[in-house]
Amino acid sequence: MALKALDIYKLLPKKNCKECGDPTCLTFAMKLAGGKADVDLCPYLDDQAKSILGATTRPPIRLVRVGVGERFFKVGEETVLYRHEKTFYHPPGIVFRVSDAQTSDEIAAVTRRVRDETFTRVGTDLRFNGIAIENTSGSAEIFAKTVAAVEQQQAHLPPVLIAKDPAALSAALVHCGSYRPLLHAATGENYREMCALAKKHGCPLVIRAATMDGLIQLVKDCTAGGVQDLMLDPAPENLGAFISRSTQIRQLAITRSVPELGYPVYLDASLTGLQDAAMVLGIVKYASVIVTSPLMPGPAKASLTLRQNIYTDPQKPIQMNPGLYRVGNPGKDAPVLMTVNFSLTFFTLQGYLESSRVPCFMLIVDTEGLSVLTAVAAGKLSETLVRDSLKKFGVESEVTHRKLIIPGYASPLSGRIEEATGWKVLVGPRDAAEIGEFLHEEWKNQG
Repeated sequence: MALKALDIYKLLPKKNCKECGDPTCLTFAMKLAGGKADVDLCPYLDDQAKSILGATTRPPIRLVRVGVGERFFKVGEETVLYRHEKTFYHPPGIVFRVSDAQTSDEIAAVTRRVRDETFTRVGTDLRFNGIAIENTSGSAEIFAKTVAAVEQQQAHLPPVLIAKDPAALSAALVHCGSYRPLLHAATGENYREMCALAKKHGCPLVIRAATMDGLIQLVKDCTAGGVQDLMLDPAPENLGAFISRSTQIRQLAITRSVPELGYPVYLDASLTGLQDAAMVLGIVKYASVIVTSPLMPGPAKASLTLRQNIYTDPQKPIQMNPGLYRVGNPGKDAPVLMTVNFSLTFFTLQGYLESSRVPCFMLIVDTEGLSVLTAVAAGKLSETLVRDSLKKFGVESEVTHRKLIIPGYASPLSGRIEEATGWKVLVGPRDAAEIGEFLHEEWKNQG
């Protein structure tokens, strides 16, 4: 179990020397308890105390890196069972699978898609993470040629190599061993050979067993063999089994009840029989690497969107920087629309404004990322905030009129905003989809 701050304090030298960067040992202990400091910052800890504190203050799930270069991704280092407790940190890598039995054109098409396809949502570019190459042919030579062909696409994508035969993996690693591929998978029968390959090439290794005892034993065997970067494949026979086992792994890891299970979880979504459902539940229920057949456009966007939502800090809404934004090339007579800095609100409104083809200004005020309705209810959106924002961002120098369009849900503030700013307030629609019609009809009538 994780130590509390006072328990940690008892193990510290209590010198209050400030050499760790904190004013007192108690402050340092509180940071250690919250996972915000490293025990190595204290120069006076003895080896025994370091060993105890290191085991209890480091994240309960090991951080594992897959791939190299710009497209590498990290998984693990999670600290909570439920997202609302704190946040989830490292989004799962979504990896498209190809087979060495496919044609070169088919493999190239999937590789290009993972390399080039980007889905932009609320200002963030969302991508798939890598290519999984499976040795279904049973031939080490064909497998190696397929891996080489993927690498020749200049994709620089994190690879996952899937093979039952260590000899096939050995042949493939000749072509990508320096790219830190994820190797799948070590079992009770082949773990010695798999560990030797992972250690030789510095690769993370998936271990596969259908029971907790089997996984625990493989972790002990592989770490004893010198491989520290591991992932756990609970070998689920169906989706229900995955949810049960991954949840159990997470609980035992987070509580440090079974430290050997403190590693990221691997899921092959296509083996569950319900691939789209497996994608959803894998993202929500603790999968760190999800291997899947190439997704259709709809499920692909849904998966990327869900992953972004789940791995956003629930206590810190995605925000835009407050300011004055232009849509098109607005002139001095262009409308000015005020709204909040919640990213989803910003990009939704911006999209409809662009579709309306009416050049305009967007005045984004700082409501700490809250939506319009929430900001009004919480008092974060007020007439003084609007007044100060008009002045701060120099809106008066950009337009000759003094008319401000506010969101429909902010209508209770319209009179107070007029009094505070001296601007005439027009109450826009509640639904952003109606803003184009509003501008074409209501705004033109105001002119």
